[in-house]
Amino acid sequence: MIEVEGLTKHYGAVAAIEDVTFRMAPGEIVGFLGPNGAGKTTTMRILTGFAPATRGRATVAGYEVHARPLEVKRRVGYLPERVPLYEEMTVAAFLRYVAEVKGVGRGIRRAEVARVMARCGVDEMAGRLIRNLSKGYRQRVGLAQALVANPPVLILDEPTVGLDPRQIIEVRKLIKALAPEHTVLLSTHILPEVAMICERVIIIHQGRIAAEHRVDAAGPSLEDLFLRAVSGDAAA
Repeated sequence: MIEVEGLTKHYGAVAAIEDVTFRMAPGEIVGFLGPNGAGKTTTMRILTGFAPATRGRATVAGYEVHARPLEVKRRVGYLPERVPLYEEMTVAAFLRYVAEVKGVGRGIRRAEVARVMARCGVDEMAGRLIRNLSKGYRQRVGLAQALVANPPVLILDEPTVGLDPRQIIEVRKLIKALAPEHTVLLSTHILPEVAMICERVIIIHQGRIAAEHRVDAAGPSLEDLFLRAVSGDAAA
């Protein structure tokens, strides 16, 4: 569902990511784990077609990102770290607008908006202005906009950042419930989040893939694996 080979992004002389390579199967929830500034967001922006790679190749849902960016965007739901919500709109109006932008037919638009609102637990907030919502509900609206048009791939950048403990639990449960209907790439720097949600973890450090590991596999704990990976231990 996602194939990345040798992906590299330079900003001038600085390499944000270098030779990033990994694969994801349909229905997987994979944690993209790394310290702040490791290259997680850069990789996700390239996969969603919002930033070009300097070199390398990325394929999402069978389409090469550089060659067919519009086809990729039709098949990806993206939740950036800072969710771009129009605060002067109601929840329902905003999601109808997103559905229109994503090409959802007029005849099924309201039903699609109702579906994603119910799925994300914001249907009771349909008539509320977004600016009056709590941080947790705003994040749910962000997830709902990513789910509009039912894309097979979801790319979620730090989806629980800034939430209180109860909101974190609710959003984690919601994300976990999305598989196997969607392939989910979830970026975070929170180790327990990966253990609770993901089947597999890809650790990135200083722009390079440092380790890959199945969360339920035997071997070192996720904490030990992460520390080895970011310290450059070859045994990681």
